[in-house]
Amino acid sequence: MEQDVDINALWEALRKVYDPELQIDIVNLGLVYKIDVDGTNVNVDMTMTSPGCPLTKEIAINAQNELLKVEGVSKVNINLIWSPPWSPDMMSDEAKAILGIF
Repeated sequence: MEQDVDINALWEALRKVYDPELQIDIVNLGLVYKIDVDGTNVNVDMTMTSPGCPLTKEIAINAQNELLKVEGVSKVNINLIWSPPWSPDMMSDEAKAILGIF
């Protein structure tokens, strides 16, 4: 019998993925829009702080690798989307405090 993938474990896994320039995880930065689970497959809709981000590939690969470590996950699809565009308003209060944005 297939085991259900724990959605909270997926969010926690993505909290281990940091934007190398800002040194804040992608969840607190507000880059992760949605996580869908279909059996053992995980689909993530996420964005970057800008469409021209030079670290897009690195961040997406790191996100995929962390999600594959979660029990029950066999496949991960990272969908990079640009609408709605990311803005600092999407950051958590914790991330805003770290960056001095109030």
